[in-house]
This record gives sequence, structure tokens and C-alpha cells, in this order.
Amino acid sequence: MEVLKEKVEEEEAAEREEAAERAERGEKIMRPSEIRKEGTIMTQEMLRDLKKKLSEIEITVPGRDSIISEDTVDTSNLPLSYQSNTPKEEHLLQVADNFSRQYSHLCPDRVPLFLHPLNECKVPKFVSTTIRPTLMPYPELYNWDSCAQFVADFLSMVPLSDPLKPPAHLYSSTTVITYQKGNCFDFSTLLCSMLIGSGYDAYCVNGYGSQDLCHMDLTREVCPLTVKPKEIVQEKEMAPPKKYSVKPPRDLSSRFEKEQEMKKQEGIRAEEERRLRKEEVRLQDLVFDLGDPVRWEYLLLGTDKPYLSVTEEDDSDLNDEDDEDNLGKEEEDKSFDMPHSWVEQIEISPEAFETRCPNGKKVIHYKRAKLEKWTPYLNSNGLVCRLSTYRDLECTQTLEIKEWYQNREDMLELKHINEITGLVIDYFKPGHPQALRVHSYTSMQPETDRIMEFYEKARVDGLIKREETPKTMTEYYQGRADFLSYRHVNFGPRVKKLTLNSAESNPRPMVKITERFFRNPAKPADEDVAERAFLILEERIQLRYHCREDYITASKREFLQRTDVDSKGNKIIMTPDMCISFEVEPMEYTKKLLYQYEAMMQLKNEEKLSRHQAWESELEVLEILKLLEEEEAAHTLTISIYDTKRNEKSREHREAMERVMHEEHMRQVEAQLDYLAPFLAQLLPGEKLTRGQAVRLKDECLSDFKQRLIDKANLIQARFEKETQELQKKQQWYQENQVTLTAEDEDLYLSYCSQAMFRIRILEQRLNRHKELAPLKYLALEEKLHKDPRLVEFLRGYV
Repeated sequence: MEVLKEKVEEEEAAEREEAAERAERGEKIMRPSEIRKEGTIMTQEMLRDLKKKLSEIEITVPGRDSIISEDTVDTSNLPLSYQSNTPKEEHLLQVADNFSRQYSHLCPDRVPLFLHPLNECKVPKFVSTTIRPTLMPYPELYNWDSCAQFVADFLSMVPLSDPLKPPAHLYSSTTVITYQKGNCFDFSTLLCSMLIGSGYDAYCVNGYGSQDLCHMDLTREVCPLTVKPKEIVQEKEMAPPKKYSVKPPRDLSSRFEKEQEMKKQEGIRAEEERRLRKEEVRLQDLVFDLGDPVRWEYLLLGTDKPYLSVTEEDDSDLNDEDDEDNLGKEEEDKSFDMPHSWVEQIEISPEAFETRCPNGKKVIHYKRAKLEKWTPYLNSNGLVCRLSTYRDLECTQTLEIKEWYQNREDMLELKHINEITGLVIDYFKPGHPQALRVHSYTSMQPETDRIMEFYEKARVDGLIKREETPKTMTEYYQGRADFLSYRHVNFGPRVKKLTLNSAESNPRPMVKITERFFRNPAKPADEDVAERAFLILEERIQLRYHCREDYITASKREFLQRTDVDSKGNKIIMTPDMCISFEVEPMEYTKKLLYQYEAMMQLKNEEKLSRHQAWESELEVLEILKLLEEEEAAHTLTISIYDTKRNEKSREHREAMERVMHEEHMRQVEAQLDYLAPFLAQLLPGEKLTRGQAVRLKDECLSDFKQRLIDKANLIQARFEKETQELQKKQQWYQENQVTLTAEDEDLYLSYCSQAMFRIRILEQRLNRHKELAPLKYLALEEKLHKDPRLVEFLRGYV
């Protein structure tokens, strides 16, 4: 145990002046370390005077500060180490008390040391023995940051009654975990025990902090979840300016406004830095070098760290031989081993680790934000975390809400709600039935503004994103065999019909379909379509092909569709004016009417296919919206097969297995029963068994067993006949009332018949099996009786 010994310049000056005055009077003051080193040269009178002064020092004990009332702590079930001290612990308390008195004597203006507070059983314990290094069986608690976050979530903060004094009670970590609340000392003790168990070199420091820090008040701090990570901006390589490039527009922004904004931001940063420096003023002078004898004093000997050195003035009065002997005796007499921790092994059950927060919920208030946490499966919709950000410091005007979900069957992971614009963004994990990844919308009604993003590798059509408005629908693709990358559909006003006005029965008419394609390297650029537009109302098809390398223009074609027959019924032949084209490299075959006619016929078929695919996309949107509404209403949660407490099927299977095992055990116990005991009880006590009695016992036992087999067969037969009669009555009732029965009554009748037939078949099987096994069981019992050691002598040779 090491105690912090701060050196302040004013106190050092005062000590030097006092030492000088005492030196003039011929007196000498010694530090505890010097007393320890020079104890052999001190006179008995000096020791008695020092002992008297130390005994007169009164150590102030902090006031009562129990975070848990004494009535709620059941100390009767606590181990013996909690309720009493061992001799070694008593010795350590005496050493600590002696050290505390010396410290108060040398530093009377300092705060008393926190060395031996009371535990929950009102027993003084040395503060270091309250630390119980424990390695938790959860990998999440192996790192310091996740371990600290767990302690912060697991415990509820209870402020000290006097913020300037340490508590009088320092409870064990096992009690703190049981009640899930504690003060800053309890937080530190539990966290230090867990960190040391995980291999960290951790210590608890008793000092002062800001009020916000001590009360866990984060209302002045920015929520970490609202801080966006800094994006690494990569400088783009500037292309060399071209000779005839267009000059960029002039920057018309005000330079004065920019300078004022920069000054404002610098002022905000300076104020934040001043606040941080002010909070660290208790920490700036501390040097945690425990081997520095100037700043740290040791309470116990036996440490490997260097001791305080003895001055040359003191060395001159010592003899070398006496010095070696005395040092050897000192090390031998005053070496002390720290006793083991009196706290039991710290255990956190899997249920408590999963529940995490007290009562499964915790609320943390930040600056303009509120963070709510729930344990998994506590909310029926799978909500585990909600972050609400506000516009004002009073947290009355909501800006946006973020909700995190777990174990959702629809794979919903995050919901982002913007309260100002009404925009909702749902994020899904892989595994959604429609491979949905992100859904952005303002309303769940169809034919409104929305964006759907998909996991393209999980879809056969390679759809990446679909954007929908009341008048348009745009889709983006990747990895398709037809190299389609983009489809944009324009819709016209819906025609009113007398039928049900639904999107499926009355779809929106398509006005224009625009499609774009990636480059197909297997085709020449002049024959590889880059974009095509189907102008449905105008009956036109526009094509734009990919551009050749080192070319600045691309080929274009436009087909004018006409009806296949004229007004007189004559078939229309392809005419040159039905195809308008611009060819970068004209080819002879492209000018032929046959080529143009075949191309137009193929485009007509592709137009029908594109319209059908667009219609299927509309239906898919309706299907996804319907599925999302059903999932939001049901919000079914997935339960692991290994979660035997929540998984109903797993629990039923386990109960069935336990029932089968119990029945098997009962059969084994029944088989081990003495089948002759009821018949041997008929004999008088001490009466010896004769041959006639043995034969009579055998016959009675077989007769009784035969009768039981017959009774069992009769019982099964009676149940079989009863079930058959009830089924016949039910069938007769159905024949009489068949006309007046409702559909629900017929379903009940069919269900009854199915169950009755099942019971009848089971009883029939049991009866047949009993008839087959009864003779075998009878013969087996007869054989056992012949081999029974109590009857074998009398039944030998008897048939």
C-alpha cells in the first residue's frame, strides 16, 4: 500500500524554517522513513515522547454514508471473512492506524487518510484488501473500455452525502453487484478488481473532481453517438489546365464574413480548452511514479521499490557493523505480507450480464441529447437503444430520434426519424426476405416519395436502389447479364374506373421508359446500345449507342412506330421515313429496310418486356410495403435455439425429454421392486418357508400377475369401446343436423373426428401390443420365480 505524499512549496518552506529553528535549539525532527531507518540510535525517552504524542492524535472518522440502508443488507448469509478479522488483518489494521497517526502528526492540515473503512458488517477492513481481482467469463470484459462501460451501465450512481469526505462504509463488490448501485468508491473498487483480473495494472486514487464528474452529470457533454467521425479528405490531383478551358466563376463570397466566422470558431475552441484545463487542475501536479521516494511514502515493507535514502549527517553517527546488524534485524522483524482479500469471488450471472442495466433500463442525459438503453427482449419490438437529440438545452424541441433494434425477425437494425422533415430511414441487416438494406420514406402509403436500397448480391435481378415519386420510378442495377444499369419510368395520371381503385387493379399508365446499359465488350460500339427511350404515347423509340474510342460523338437512331395495317386493312410495309439515324461510320447493311424492320420488331418486344418489368417493380413495392406494415404490427423477435428460457419449442422439447427420462426411471424402479414381498408378508414373523408354501407363493404370484394382465386388457378394451361409441354418436348427430350446421360447426366436427380416430388407433395398437406381450411377460415372471434364490430350493424339479 502506497500513500500519496504531495510536496507544496509553501509547506516545504515552512518545514525548512521549523527545522532550522529546531536545529538552533539542538532538537531534531524525523520523518517516518527516517524513524524506521534510525530507530536504533533513538533514546528510549525520545521514543516514549513520540509514542505519547501519536497516541494523543485523534483521527477524524468520516460521517455515516451508506448507499444501502442497513435494513436491506442481510449480513447473516455473508461469509465469516465479512463479519470478522483474522490475526493478520488485525495486525495490518494496527500498522495502518499507526501510519495514519504519523501522517496526521506530520501533516495536521491535510485530510485524514482513507485506510480502514467499515464494511457492510460494520467491521473495519484495510482498504486494499477490498480489491478482489477477478477474471470474468465474458470476452467483452477483457478490454478496459468495454469493462468500464459495463460498470457504468450495470450500476446506478448514488452521490456521497458529503462530497468533500470519503464514505465511512466501503462495501464489498459482491454486495454492490447484488444491489446494483453504489458511490464513486464502489464504482472504482469493482472496476479495479475486474481490470486487475484481466491483466491490467490498475489502481484506485482518492481525490477531488468536478461536480459533474462526481455526480456522473453529462448534461454539459456532447453525446459520443452524435459526433461524426472525421472524414479523411484526399486531395484530388489537379489536371493540367487546358488551353481553351472555361475559366471558373469568380468567388463572390465575403472575405470579412469568413474572417468573422473563423474568429468565432477560434473563440469557441479557446473556451473549450480553458474549461478542460480547469478540470485537469487536480491532476496536473500528480506524478504517478510509485518508485519516486520524494512524492510517495510506503506503508508496508517488503516492497521491491527503492526506500528513502538516509542523509550523510545521520550516517556519520552509525557504526558499519551495527548498521548491517540493525538493518538485517529490521528487515527480519518488520517484513509483512499483505493478507488475501476478504471479499468473495465476484460473480455476474449470465442473466445479470445480459440485463446489464438496473431493472433493464437506463437513461443518460447529455447536452441537447438523451440516451435510453434497454436490455434485449425487454421491449416486445426489440428496441435496445434510443438517442433523442434536441434543439434547445431544456430538451423540449426534438430534432431527430435514432432507435437501435436487436433480434428482429425482419432484420431491422436502426430507425432514424427526422422530426422536422418527417423523413424516416430504416436500416436492415442482411437476411430480409426482399434483401432490403435501407428504406427512406415520409409515408408508408404507396406512390409517395421513397428510396429503397437492396443487397444486390442477394437478389437475382441485381437491383441496387429504387427511387419512387408520385410520377416517376428509377431503378439502378449492377451485374446483370443484359448489362442493364438504369431504368427510369414516367407515369401519367391514372384513369378513373368504376372498379376498386387499387394500384393492382388500376395501375398507373406508363408514359416513358428510359434505360441505360453498361458497355458490352463483345459488341462493336456502334451496335452496343448505351441508352434507349420508349416514348409510349408518341409511339417512338430513341436509341443512343456507346461512343467509340477516340471519338467525340456516338451513333443515334429513332424509330417511328405505326400500326401494322392501315384503315383499309392493308399491311403496312417498312418505309425509309420510319427510321431516322445518325451514323458515325455508316454501314451498308444498316441502311437496308430489312435490317431496320427486324430492329424495330425486336425493340417492340423489348418494350413489352420493359413495361412488364416496370409493372412487376410496382407490385414488388406494394408487396414490400405490405410486408413492412405486417412486420411492424407483429414485430416478432427471433430467439436462439440455445436460449432455453425464451425458446418455447426448445423448452417443450426439453420438458418432453425430461418426462421420457422420468418415465424410464420409474419403469426401472418398478422393475427393481420385490414381486414376492406382498405374498411373503402373509407368513408369520420368523416362520421358515416350506416346499408347499413356496409352491403356493409361486402360484399366487403368477395368478395375481395373470389377473393384472387381464384387468389391463379389459381397461384398454373398455376405453376403446367408449371412444368408438362416442364417435358413432357424434357421427349420427352430424347426419341429423348436417343441413343446419355452419362452417364453424363443421370444422369443429371434423377436428373432433380426427382426434377421436387418433385416440381409437392408439388404443387399438396398445391393446394388440398388450395381447402380444402378455404371454411373454407371464413366462418371464415364471422363469424369474424359478430362479429366485428364496424359492429355488423348493421349486427344483417342480414343473
